Amino acid sequence: MTAPPNTANNRRAATRIPRLAQIAMILLVVAGVAIAAFSEHLYQEQRAREASVQAQILADSVSAALAFDDAAAAQDHVDALAANPDVAFAGAYDSSGVLVAALTREGQTPPARVAVHPPRLENGNVAVTTRVAESGTPLGLVHLRLAIEPWPRRLARYAGVALLFGMALIAVVVLGAAQGALAKANVELRDQATDLADAYAKLQDEIDERRRAEEALRQSQKMEAIGRLTGGVAHDFNNLLMVASSGLELMERTDDPKRRARLMDSIRQAVERGASLTNQLLAFSRHSPLKTEVIDLKRRIEGMRDLLERSLREDIGVRLLLPADLWPIEADPNQLEVAVLNIAVNARDAMPHGGVITIRAENVGDLEVGPRGGDYVRLSVRDSGVGMDAETVLRVFEPFFTTKALGKGTGLGLSQVFGFSKACGGDVRIDSEPGKGSTVTLLLPRSKDMPSAAVAPEPAAKAASAKGAILLVEDDDSVAEMASDLLKSLGYRVNRAANATSALEILEARADFDLVFSDMLMPGDMGGIDLARELASRRPDLPVVLTTGFSEAAAEARREGLPLLLKPYRIGELADIIGGALTARAEL
Repeated sequence: MTAPPNTANNRRAATRIPRLAQIAMILLVVAGVAIAAFSEHLYQEQRAREASVQAQILADSVSAALAFDDAAAAQDHVDALAANPDVAFAGAYDSSGVLVAALTREGQTPPARVAVHPPRLENGNVAVTTRVAESGTPLGLVHLRLAIEPWPRRLARYAGVALLFGMALIAVVVLGAAQGALAKANVELRDQATDLADAYAKLQDEIDERRRAEEALRQSQKMEAIGRLTGGVAHDFNNLLMVASSGLELMERTDDPKRRARLMDSIRQAVERGASLTNQLLAFSRHSPLKTEVIDLKRRIEGMRDLLERSLREDIGVRLLLPADLWPIEADPNQLEVAVLNIAVNARDAMPHGGVITIRAENVGDLEVGPRGGDYVRLSVRDSGVGMDAETVLRVFEPFFTTKALGKGTGLGLSQVFGFSKACGGDVRIDSEPGKGSTVTLLLPRSKDMPSAAVAPEPAAKAASAKGAILLVEDDDSVAEMASDLLKSLGYRVNRAANATSALEILEARADFDLVFSDMLMPGDMGGIDLARELASRRPDLPVVLTTGFSEAAAEARREGLPLLLKPYRIGELADIIGGALTARAEL
Protein backbone atom coordinates (compact mmCIF):
# COMPACT_ATOMS: atom_id res chain seq x y z
CA MET A 1 0.00 0.00 0.00
CA THR A 2 1.38 3.25 -1.07
CA ALA A 3 1.31 6.12 1.38
CA PRO A 4 -0.77 9.07 0.45
CA PRO A 5 1.14 11.82 -1.16
CA ASN A 6 0.39 14.28 1.60
CA THR A 7 1.43 11.80 4.28
CA ALA A 8 4.65 11.02 2.48
CA ASN A 9 5.26 14.63 1.98
CA ASN A 10 4.57 15.22 5.66
CA ARG A 11 6.85 12.36 6.64
CA ARG A 12 9.49 13.63 4.33
CA ALA A 13 8.88 17.04 5.76
CA ALA A 14 8.95 15.62 9.28
CA THR A 15 12.10 13.76 8.43
CA ARG A 16 13.53 16.81 6.72
CA ILE A 17 12.80 19.03 9.72
CA PRO A 18 14.80 16.98 12.21
CA ARG A 19 17.54 16.66 9.67
CA LEU A 20 17.42 20.35 9.01
CA ALA A 21 17.26 20.89 12.72
CA GLN A 22 20.18 18.54 13.18
CA ILE A 23 22.05 20.23 10.38
CA ALA A 24 21.12 23.60 11.82
CA MET A 25 22.22 22.52 15.27
CA ILE A 26 25.41 21.04 13.84
CA LEU A 27 26.04 24.26 11.96
CA LEU A 28 25.24 26.24 15.07
CA VAL A 29 27.53 24.00 17.13
CA VAL A 30 30.27 24.35 14.53
CA ALA A 31 29.65 28.07 14.42
CA GLY A 32 29.62 28.17 18.21
CA VAL A 33 32.82 26.17 18.42
CA ALA A 34 34.36 28.41 15.78
CA ILE A 35 33.22 31.48 17.63
CA ALA A 36 34.52 30.05 20.91
CA ALA A 37 37.87 29.18 19.35
CA PHE A 38 38.12 32.60 17.78
CA SER A 39 37.17 34.23 21.08
CA GLU A 40 39.77 32.10 22.87
CA HIS A 41 42.34 33.21 20.31
CA LEU A 42 41.38 36.85 20.83
CA TYR A 43 41.52 36.33 24.58
CA GLN A 44 45.04 34.89 24.42
CA GLU A 45 46.17 37.64 22.04
CA GLN A 46 44.74 40.25 24.39
CA ARG A 47 46.52 38.57 27.31
CA ALA A 48 49.74 38.55 25.29
CA ARG A 49 49.37 42.26 24.48
CA GLU A 50 48.64 43.03 28.12
CA ALA A 51 51.66 41.01 29.21
CA SER A 52 53.86 42.84 26.68
CA VAL A 53 52.57 46.25 27.77
CA GLN A 54 53.01 45.52 31.47
CA ALA A 55 56.50 44.01 30.88
CA GLN A 56 57.58 47.09 28.92
CA ILE A 57 56.17 49.39 31.61
CA LEU A 58 58.06 47.43 34.28
CA ALA A 59 61.26 47.52 32.16
CA ASP A 60 61.03 51.30 31.79
CA SER A 61 60.22 51.65 35.50
CA VAL A 62 63.24 49.72 36.77
CA SER A 63 65.79 51.06 34.26
CA ALA A 64 66.94 53.84 36.58
CA ALA A 65 67.10 51.45 39.56
CA LEU A 66 69.22 48.93 37.60
CA ALA A 67 71.45 51.72 36.29
CA PHE A 68 72.20 52.82 39.87
CA ASP A 69 72.20 49.27 41.36
CA ASP A 70 69.26 50.32 43.60
CA ALA A 71 67.64 46.98 44.48
CA ALA A 72 65.17 48.60 46.91
CA ALA A 73 63.81 50.94 44.23
CA ALA A 74 63.57 48.04 41.77
CA GLN A 75 61.57 46.02 44.35
CA ASP A 76 59.18 48.95 44.85
CA HIS A 77 58.45 49.09 41.12
CA VAL A 78 57.92 45.32 40.96
CA ASP A 79 55.66 45.33 44.06
CA ALA A 80 53.43 47.93 42.36
CA LEU A 81 52.16 45.12 40.08
CA ALA A 82 50.63 43.35 43.11
CA ALA A 83 47.50 45.44 42.52
CA ASN A 84 46.84 43.34 39.38
CA PRO A 85 45.64 39.87 40.56
CA ASP A 86 46.39 38.38 37.13
CA VAL A 87 50.14 38.88 37.55
CA ALA A 88 51.47 35.45 38.58
CA PHE A 89 55.16 36.45 38.64
CA ALA A 90 57.23 39.53 37.88
CA GLY A 91 61.01 39.78 38.21
CA ALA A 92 63.86 42.15 37.32
CA TYR A 93 67.32 40.78 36.49
CA ASP A 94 70.58 42.74 36.21
CA SER A 95 72.94 42.60 33.21
CA SER A 96 74.68 39.49 34.60
CA GLY A 97 71.41 37.56 34.92
CA VAL A 98 71.05 37.86 38.71
CA LEU A 99 67.50 38.30 40.06
CA VAL A 100 67.32 41.74 41.70
CA ALA A 101 63.61 42.06 42.58
CA ALA A 102 60.58 39.75 42.28
CA LEU A 103 56.82 39.46 42.92
CA THR A 104 55.82 35.79 43.24
CA ARG A 105 52.30 34.40 43.63
CA GLU A 106 51.59 31.04 45.24
CA GLY A 107 52.77 28.12 43.14
CA GLN A 108 55.18 30.21 41.06
CA THR A 109 58.98 29.88 41.10
CA PRO A 110 61.44 32.44 39.69
CA PRO A 111 63.31 31.10 36.63
CA ALA A 112 67.07 30.68 37.19
CA ARG A 113 67.96 32.02 33.75
CA VAL A 114 65.92 34.16 31.37
CA ALA A 115 66.32 35.27 27.79
CA VAL A 116 64.46 37.81 25.67
CA HIS A 117 61.37 36.23 23.98
CA PRO A 118 57.90 37.37 22.83
CA PRO A 119 54.74 36.38 24.74
CA ARG A 120 54.15 32.61 24.87
CA LEU A 121 52.19 30.07 26.89
CA GLU A 122 54.07 28.47 29.78
CA ASN A 123 52.30 26.25 32.33
CA GLY A 124 48.96 28.02 32.07
CA ASN A 125 50.47 31.51 31.99
CA VAL A 126 51.41 34.01 29.31
CA ALA A 127 55.17 34.60 29.81
CA VAL A 128 57.24 37.35 28.25
CA THR A 129 60.85 38.53 28.78
CA THR A 130 61.79 42.10 27.81
CA ARG A 131 65.17 43.81 27.67
CA VAL A 132 65.85 46.77 30.02
CA ALA A 133 67.99 49.44 28.36
CA GLU A 134 68.67 53.17 28.57
CA SER A 135 70.06 55.19 25.64
CA GLY A 136 70.92 51.94 23.88
CA THR A 137 72.89 50.56 26.85
CA PRO A 138 71.56 47.16 28.10
CA LEU A 139 70.91 47.17 31.86
CA GLY A 140 69.18 43.81 32.41
CA LEU A 141 65.94 41.88 31.74
CA VAL A 142 62.33 41.83 32.99
CA HIS A 143 60.34 38.56 33.12
CA LEU A 144 56.51 38.65 33.54
CA ARG A 145 53.92 35.89 33.79
CA LEU A 146 50.22 36.73 33.38
CA ALA A 147 47.74 34.08 34.54
CA ILE A 148 45.22 32.57 32.10
CA GLU A 149 41.92 31.17 33.37
CA PRO A 150 42.06 27.37 34.00
CA TRP A 151 40.68 25.09 31.27
CA PRO A 152 37.62 24.01 33.31
CA ARG A 153 36.60 27.63 33.83
CA ARG A 154 37.26 28.48 30.20
CA LEU A 155 35.25 25.44 28.98
CA ALA A 156 32.43 26.32 31.34
CA ARG A 157 32.17 29.66 29.55
CA TYR A 158 31.17 27.78 26.38
CA ALA A 159 29.07 25.00 28.03
CA GLY A 160 25.96 26.27 26.28
CA VAL A 161 27.39 25.00 23.01
CA ALA A 162 26.59 21.42 24.09
CA LEU A 163 22.92 22.34 24.45
CA LEU A 164 22.73 23.30 20.78
CA PHE A 165 22.00 19.64 19.92
CA GLY A 166 18.61 19.95 21.54
CA MET A 167 18.14 23.63 22.15
CA ALA A 168 19.53 25.55 19.19
CA LEU A 169 17.87 28.80 20.21
CA ILE A 170 19.22 28.58 23.72
CA ALA A 171 22.64 27.79 22.27
CA VAL A 172 22.45 30.89 20.07
CA VAL A 173 21.46 32.98 23.09
CA VAL A 174 24.22 31.44 25.18
CA LEU A 175 26.75 32.04 22.44
CA GLY A 176 25.54 35.61 22.05
CA ALA A 177 25.81 36.14 25.79
CA ALA A 178 29.27 34.63 25.81
CA GLN A 179 30.33 36.85 22.92
CA GLY A 180 28.92 39.85 24.74
CA ALA A 181 30.81 38.89 27.89
CA LEU A 182 34.01 38.55 25.87
CA ALA A 183 33.40 41.90 24.20
CA LYS A 184 32.88 43.45 27.63
CA ALA A 185 36.03 41.75 28.87
CA ASN A 186 37.92 43.16 25.90
CA VAL A 187 36.58 46.62 26.65
CA GLU A 188 37.67 46.23 30.27
CA LEU A 189 41.08 45.05 29.15
CA ARG A 190 41.38 48.03 26.82
CA ASP A 191 40.39 50.31 29.71
CA GLN A 192 43.01 48.64 31.89
CA ALA A 193 45.61 49.10 29.14
CA THR A 194 44.66 52.78 28.93
CA ASP A 195 44.99 53.13 32.71
CA LEU A 196 48.35 51.39 32.58
CA ALA A 197 49.50 53.72 29.82
CA ASP A 198 48.46 56.72 31.91
CA ALA A 199 50.28 55.25 34.92
CA TYR A 200 53.35 54.70 32.74
CA ALA A 201 53.30 58.32 31.57
CA LYS A 202 53.04 59.50 35.18
CA LEU A 203 55.85 57.15 36.20
CA GLN A 204 58.00 58.44 33.34
CA ASP A 205 57.45 61.99 34.55
CA GLU A 206 58.52 60.93 38.04
CA ILE A 207 61.63 59.22 36.61
CA ASP A 208 62.52 62.38 34.68
CA GLU A 209 62.05 64.46 37.82
CA ARG A 210 64.26 62.09 39.80
CA ARG A 211 66.88 62.19 37.06
CA ARG A 212 66.92 65.99 37.19
CA ALA A 213 67.22 65.89 40.98
CA GLU A 214 70.13 63.43 40.78
CA GLU A 215 71.89 65.63 38.22
CA ALA A 216 71.46 68.65 40.49
CA LEU A 217 72.88 66.63 43.40
CA ARG A 218 75.89 65.55 41.33
CA GLN A 219 76.51 69.14 40.28
CA SER A 220 76.32 70.24 43.91
CA GLN A 221 78.81 67.54 44.89
CA LYS A 222 81.16 68.62 42.09
CA MET A 223 81.05 72.23 43.27
CA GLU A 224 81.67 71.13 46.87
CA ALA A 225 84.66 69.03 45.76
CA ILE A 226 86.08 71.89 43.69
CA GLY A 227 85.66 74.23 46.67
CA ARG A 228 87.47 71.77 48.93
CA LEU A 229 90.24 71.34 46.36
CA THR A 230 90.78 75.04 45.75
CA GLY A 231 90.67 75.77 49.48
CA GLY A 232 93.27 73.09 50.20
CA VAL A 233 95.55 74.13 47.36
CA ALA A 234 95.29 77.79 48.37
CA HIS A 235 96.11 76.84 51.98
CA ASP A 236 99.19 74.84 50.95
CA PHE A 237 100.45 77.46 48.50
CA ASN A 238 99.88 80.28 50.99
CA ASN A 239 102.06 78.40 53.48
CA LEU A 240 104.78 77.99 50.84
CA LEU A 241 104.53 81.65 49.80
CA MET A 242 104.73 82.65 53.47
CA VAL A 243 107.99 80.72 53.85
CA ALA A 244 109.44 82.24 50.67
CA SER A 245 108.36 85.84 51.31
CA SER A 246 109.38 85.77 54.97
CA GLY A 247 112.72 84.21 54.06
CA LEU A 248 113.43 86.93 51.51
CA GLU A 249 112.63 89.68 54.00
CA LEU A 250 114.81 88.09 56.66
CA MET A 251 117.67 87.74 54.17
CA GLU A 252 117.50 91.49 53.57
CA ARG A 253 117.80 92.09 57.34
CA THR A 254 120.81 89.90 58.09
CA ASP A 255 124.44 89.71 56.97
CA ASP A 256 125.19 86.46 58.83
CA PRO A 257 126.30 83.99 56.09
CA LYS A 258 125.12 80.94 58.06
CA ARG A 259 121.68 82.40 58.68
CA ARG A 260 121.37 83.51 55.03
CA ALA A 261 122.28 79.96 53.98
CA ARG A 262 119.58 78.52 56.24
CA LEU A 263 117.04 81.00 54.89
CA MET A 264 117.99 80.16 51.30
CA ASP A 265 117.61 76.48 52.09
CA SER A 266 114.12 77.10 53.52
CA ILE A 267 113.10 79.11 50.46
CA ARG A 268 114.45 76.40 48.16
CA GLN A 269 112.48 73.76 50.06
CA ALA A 270 109.30 75.85 49.74
CA VAL A 271 109.82 76.08 45.97
CA GLU A 272 110.43 72.34 45.74
CA ARG A 273 107.29 71.60 47.77
CA GLY A 274 105.30 73.91 45.49
CA ALA A 275 106.61 72.03 42.45
CA SER A 276 105.77 68.75 44.19
CA LEU A 277 102.20 69.95 44.87
CA THR A 278 101.84 70.92 41.20
CA ASN A 279 103.07 67.49 40.12
CA GLN A 280 100.59 65.94 42.52
CA LEU A 281 97.72 67.84 40.91
CA LEU A 282 98.94 66.87 37.43
CA ALA A 283 99.29 63.22 38.44
CA PHE A 284 95.73 63.26 39.79
CA SER A 285 94.44 64.79 36.56
CA ARG A 286 96.37 62.09 34.62
CA HIS A 287 98.31 64.77 32.75
CA SER A 288 101.66 63.91 34.29
CA PRO A 289 103.28 60.85 32.66
CA LEU A 290 105.27 58.57 34.95
CA LYS A 291 109.03 58.43 34.32
CA THR A 292 109.96 55.05 35.74
CA GLU A 293 113.39 53.78 36.67
CA VAL A 294 114.80 50.95 38.75
CA ILE A 295 114.97 52.11 42.39
CA ASP A 296 116.94 50.95 45.40
CA LEU A 297 114.04 51.39 47.85
CA LYS A 298 116.20 51.28 50.99
CA ARG A 299 118.51 54.03 49.74
CA ARG A 300 115.60 56.13 48.44
CA ILE A 301 113.59 56.01 51.70
CA GLU A 302 116.65 56.63 53.86
CA GLY A 303 117.45 59.62 51.68
CA MET A 304 113.99 61.00 52.50
CA ARG A 305 114.60 61.05 56.27
CA ASP A 306 115.50 64.76 56.37
CA LEU A 307 112.55 65.65 54.14
CA LEU A 308 110.18 63.62 56.34
CA GLU A 309 111.48 65.15 59.57
CA ARG A 310 111.10 68.68 58.14
CA SER A 311 107.53 67.89 57.07
CA LEU A 312 106.55 66.55 60.50
CA ARG A 313 106.45 68.13 63.95
CA GLU A 314 109.10 67.93 66.64
CA ASP A 315 106.90 65.63 68.75
CA ILE A 316 106.73 63.02 65.98
CA GLY A 317 109.54 60.52 65.48
CA VAL A 318 110.38 58.55 62.34
CA ARG A 319 111.52 54.93 62.60
CA LEU A 320 112.89 53.13 59.54
CA LEU A 321 112.97 49.32 59.37
CA LEU A 322 114.55 48.63 55.98
CA PRO A 323 116.50 45.36 55.49
CA ALA A 324 119.63 45.44 53.35
CA ASP A 325 118.41 42.70 50.98
CA LEU A 326 115.31 44.54 49.71
CA TRP A 327 114.49 43.74 46.10
CA PRO A 328 114.70 46.62 43.60
CA ILE A 329 111.44 48.05 42.25
CA GLU A 330 110.57 49.99 39.10
CA ALA A 331 108.61 53.21 39.60
CA ASP A 332 108.69 56.97 39.14
CA PRO A 333 111.03 58.07 41.96
CA ASN A 334 109.43 61.50 42.32
CA GLN A 335 105.95 60.03 42.54
CA LEU A 336 107.22 57.44 45.05
CA GLU A 337 108.57 60.20 47.29
CA VAL A 338 105.34 62.19 46.94
CA ALA A 339 103.31 59.08 47.88
CA VAL A 340 105.42 58.36 50.98
CA LEU A 341 105.33 62.04 51.97
CA ASN A 342 101.53 62.17 51.53
CA ILE A 343 101.09 59.12 53.77
CA ALA A 344 103.44 60.61 56.38
CA VAL A 345 101.64 63.98 56.37
CA ASN A 346 98.28 62.23 56.84
CA ALA A 347 99.83 60.25 59.70
CA ARG A 348 101.12 63.50 61.23
CA ASP A 349 97.66 65.04 61.19
CA ALA A 350 96.27 61.88 62.83
CA MET A 351 98.68 62.33 65.80
CA PRO A 352 97.77 65.71 67.34
CA HIS A 353 99.67 64.84 70.53
CA GLY A 354 102.73 63.37 68.82
CA GLY A 355 103.84 59.80 68.33
CA VAL A 356 105.96 57.59 66.10
CA ILE A 357 105.72 56.86 62.37
CA THR A 358 107.24 53.49 61.47
CA ILE A 359 108.23 52.86 57.85
CA ARG A 360 108.88 49.17 57.22
CA ALA A 361 109.73 47.29 54.02
CA GLU A 362 110.01 43.57 53.32
CA ASN A 363 110.17 41.17 50.40
CA VAL A 364 107.05 39.07 49.70
CA GLY A 365 107.21 36.26 47.15
CA ASP A 366 104.38 34.70 45.11
CA LEU A 367 101.75 37.22 46.18
CA GLU A 368 98.44 37.47 44.33
CA VAL A 369 97.65 41.12 43.59
CA GLY A 370 94.61 41.68 41.38
CA PRO A 371 94.71 39.64 38.14
CA ARG A 372 98.45 39.07 38.36
CA GLY A 373 100.79 37.49 40.86
CA GLY A 374 104.50 37.52 41.53
CA ASP A 375 107.14 38.99 43.79
CA TYR A 376 106.44 42.28 45.55
CA VAL A 377 108.07 44.61 48.02
CA ARG A 378 105.66 45.47 50.84
CA LEU A 379 106.23 49.07 52.01
CA SER A 380 104.09 49.97 55.04
CA VAL A 381 103.76 53.24 56.95
CA ARG A 382 102.25 52.86 60.44
CA ASP A 383 101.27 55.64 62.82
CA SER A 384 100.19 55.63 66.46
CA GLY A 385 97.38 58.13 65.89
CA VAL A 386 93.65 58.26 66.44
CA GLY A 387 92.77 55.77 63.68
CA MET A 388 89.64 55.70 61.51
CA ASP A 389 86.30 53.96 61.55
CA ALA A 390 85.28 51.46 58.86
CA GLU A 391 83.14 53.99 56.95
CA THR A 392 86.05 56.45 56.65
CA VAL A 393 88.47 53.68 55.60
CA LEU A 394 86.18 52.85 52.67
CA ARG A 395 86.42 56.44 51.36
CA VAL A 396 90.00 57.53 52.09
CA PHE A 397 91.18 56.89 48.51
CA GLU A 398 88.32 58.88 46.92
CA PRO A 399 89.46 62.07 45.14
CA PHE A 400 88.67 65.22 47.16
CA PHE A 401 87.63 63.23 50.25
CA THR A 402 89.17 64.63 53.43
CA THR A 403 88.31 64.64 57.13
CA LYS A 404 90.21 67.91 57.61
CA ALA A 405 88.58 71.32 57.92
CA LEU A 406 87.92 73.37 54.79
CA GLY A 407 91.19 74.84 53.51
CA LYS A 408 93.31 72.37 55.51
CA GLY A 409 93.69 69.72 52.85
CA THR A 410 92.99 69.08 49.17
CA GLY A 411 91.72 65.53 49.53
CA LEU A 412 94.24 64.44 46.87
CA GLY A 413 96.95 62.96 49.09
CA LEU A 414 95.78 59.37 49.39
CA SER A 415 94.12 59.40 45.95
CA GLN A 416 97.61 60.19 44.55
CA VAL A 417 98.95 57.22 46.54
CA PHE A 418 96.22 55.02 45.03
CA GLY A 419 96.94 56.25 41.48
CA PHE A 420 100.71 55.79 41.94
CA SER A 421 100.35 52.20 43.18
CA LYS A 422 98.05 51.24 40.29
CA ALA A 423 100.32 52.92 37.70
CA CYS A 424 103.23 50.80 39.02
CA GLY A 425 101.22 47.61 38.62
CA GLY A 426 100.84 47.22 42.37
CA ASP A 427 98.22 47.90 45.00
CA VAL A 428 97.58 49.90 48.18
CA ARG A 429 95.76 48.74 51.30
CA ILE A 430 94.87 50.38 54.59
CA ASP A 431 94.15 48.93 58.04
CA SER A 432 92.82 51.16 60.79
CA GLU A 433 90.68 51.13 63.92
CA PRO A 434 89.62 54.05 66.11
CA GLY A 435 92.21 54.57 68.84
CA LYS A 436 94.65 52.01 67.39
CA GLY A 437 96.38 53.99 64.64
CA SER A 438 96.54 53.26 60.91
CA THR A 439 98.79 51.29 58.57
CA VAL A 440 98.99 52.16 54.85
CA THR A 441 100.66 49.40 52.81
CA LEU A 442 102.03 49.79 49.29
CA LEU A 443 102.63 46.60 47.27
CA LEU A 444 105.25 47.41 44.62
CA PRO A 445 106.25 44.83 41.96
CA ARG A 446 109.81 43.54 42.08
CA SER A 447 112.10 44.57 39.22
CA LYS A 448 114.35 41.98 37.61
CA ASP A 449 116.85 44.72 36.75
CA MET A 450 119.34 46.25 39.12
CA PRO A 451 119.36 49.96 39.99
CA SER A 452 122.11 52.02 38.41
CA ALA A 453 124.99 53.05 40.60
CA ALA A 454 124.44 56.30 42.45
CA VAL A 455 126.03 59.24 40.72
CA ALA A 456 127.53 61.93 42.88
CA PRO A 457 125.83 65.29 42.35
CA GLU A 458 127.78 67.62 40.13
CA PRO A 459 129.00 70.85 41.65
CA ALA A 460 127.02 73.97 40.91
CA ALA A 461 127.74 75.44 37.52
CA LYS A 462 130.31 78.18 37.62
CA ALA A 463 129.76 81.58 36.10
CA ALA A 464 131.37 82.23 32.73
CA SER A 465 132.06 78.49 32.27
CA ALA A 466 130.44 78.39 28.82
CA LYS A 467 130.53 80.46 25.69
CA GLY A 468 128.08 81.08 22.93
CA ALA A 469 125.07 83.15 21.92
CA ILE A 470 121.56 82.03 22.86
CA LEU A 471 118.24 83.38 21.62
CA LEU A 472 115.76 83.21 24.54
CA VAL A 473 112.11 83.03 23.39
CA GLU A 474 109.80 83.77 26.36
CA ASP A 475 106.61 85.86 26.54
CA ASP A 476 106.56 86.30 30.35
CA ASP A 477 108.80 89.22 31.36
CA SER A 478 109.56 87.95 34.86
CA VAL A 479 110.40 84.43 33.68
CA ALA A 480 112.46 85.85 30.81
CA GLU A 481 114.47 88.03 33.20
CA MET A 482 115.28 85.14 35.53
CA ALA A 483 116.12 82.74 32.67
CA SER A 484 118.33 85.40 31.07
CA ASP A 485 120.21 85.94 34.35
CA LEU A 486 120.73 82.18 34.75
CA LEU A 487 122.09 81.85 31.21
CA LYS A 488 124.35 84.86 31.65
CA SER A 489 125.67 83.44 34.92
CA LEU A 490 126.67 80.36 32.92
CA GLY A 491 128.65 82.55 30.54
CA TYR A 492 126.29 82.74 27.57
CA ARG A 493 125.36 85.84 25.62
CA VAL A 494 121.58 86.23 25.61
CA ASN A 495 119.10 87.99 23.35
CA ARG A 496 115.37 87.78 23.97
CA ALA A 497 112.34 87.45 21.68
CA ALA A 498 108.83 87.81 23.09
CA ASN A 499 107.24 85.25 20.73
CA ALA A 500 108.00 82.79 17.94
CA THR A 501 107.31 85.27 15.16
CA SER A 502 109.80 87.78 16.59
CA ALA A 503 112.32 84.98 17.03
CA LEU A 504 112.12 84.06 13.33
CA GLU A 505 112.61 87.72 12.36
CA ILE A 506 115.70 87.98 14.59
CA LEU A 507 117.14 84.75 13.17
CA GLU A 508 116.58 86.02 9.63
CA ALA A 509 118.62 89.13 10.43
CA ARG A 510 121.34 87.39 12.44
CA ALA A 511 123.15 84.09 11.94
CA ASP A 512 125.47 84.17 14.97
CA PHE A 513 123.24 82.33 17.46
CA ASP A 514 124.44 78.94 18.69
CA LEU A 515 121.12 77.76 20.24
CA VAL A 516 117.46 78.70 20.69
CA PHE A 517 115.98 78.27 24.20
CA SER A 518 112.19 78.62 23.84
CA ASP A 519 109.07 78.35 25.96
CA MET A 520 106.41 76.05 24.46
CA LEU A 521 103.18 77.94 25.17
CA MET A 522 103.17 81.52 23.89
CA PRO A 523 100.56 83.94 22.52
CA GLY A 524 100.01 83.92 18.80
CA ASP A 525 99.57 81.23 16.18
CA MET A 526 103.01 79.69 16.70
CA GLY A 527 104.25 77.91 19.82
CA GLY A 528 107.54 76.33 20.75
CA ILE A 529 106.91 73.08 18.84
CA ASP A 530 105.97 75.04 15.70
CA LEU A 531 109.10 77.18 16.06
CA ALA A 532 111.28 74.07 16.38
CA ARG A 533 109.71 72.54 13.25
CA GLU A 534 110.19 75.75 11.29
CA LEU A 535 113.83 76.03 12.34
CA ALA A 536 114.41 72.36 11.44
CA SER A 537 113.66 73.30 7.83
CA ARG A 538 115.32 76.74 7.81
CA ARG A 539 118.31 76.18 10.10
CA PRO A 540 118.83 72.44 10.63
CA ASP A 541 122.23 73.16 12.19
CA LEU A 542 120.71 75.32 14.95
CA PRO A 543 119.74 73.31 18.07
CA VAL A 544 116.48 74.11 19.89
CA VAL A 545 115.82 73.40 23.57
CA LEU A 546 112.22 73.73 24.81
CA THR A 547 110.91 74.42 28.30
CA THR A 548 107.42 74.25 29.78
CA GLY A 549 105.51 73.67 32.99
CA PHE A 550 102.49 72.19 31.20
CA SER A 551 102.44 68.40 31.10
CA GLU A 552 100.50 67.92 27.83
CA ALA A 553 102.94 70.20 26.04
CA ALA A 554 105.82 68.22 27.58
CA ALA A 555 104.37 64.97 26.26
CA GLU A 556 104.12 66.48 22.76
CA ALA A 557 107.76 67.61 22.89
CA ARG A 558 108.87 64.12 23.93
CA ARG A 559 106.93 62.60 21.04
CA GLU A 560 108.79 64.97 18.70
CA GLY A 561 112.13 63.91 20.22
CA LEU A 562 113.07 67.48 21.19
CA PRO A 563 115.27 68.38 24.20
CA LEU A 564 112.96 69.47 27.02
CA LEU A 565 113.52 71.17 30.39
CA LEU A 566 110.56 71.15 32.78
CA LYS A 567 109.74 74.21 34.89
CA PRO A 568 110.74 74.95 37.56
CA TYR A 569 114.38 74.09 36.88
CA ARG A 570 117.70 74.71 38.59
CA ILE A 571 120.81 76.25 37.14
CA GLY A 572 122.56 72.87 37.10
CA GLU A 573 119.75 71.30 35.05
CA LEU A 574 119.82 74.29 32.70
CA ALA A 575 123.60 74.00 32.27
CA ASP A 576 123.34 70.25 31.56
CA ILE A 577 120.66 70.44 28.86
CA ILE A 578 122.15 73.51 27.12
CA GLY A 579 125.65 72.04 27.25
CA GLY A 580 124.39 68.68 25.95
CA ALA A 581 122.60 70.29 23.00
CA LEU A 582 125.67 72.34 22.07
CA THR A 583 127.92 69.29 22.39
CA ALA A 584 125.64 67.25 20.15
CA ARG A 585 125.75 70.07 17.58
CA ALA A 586 129.55 70.18 17.67
CA GLU A 587 129.77 66.43 17.06
CA LEU A 588 127.68 66.64 13.87
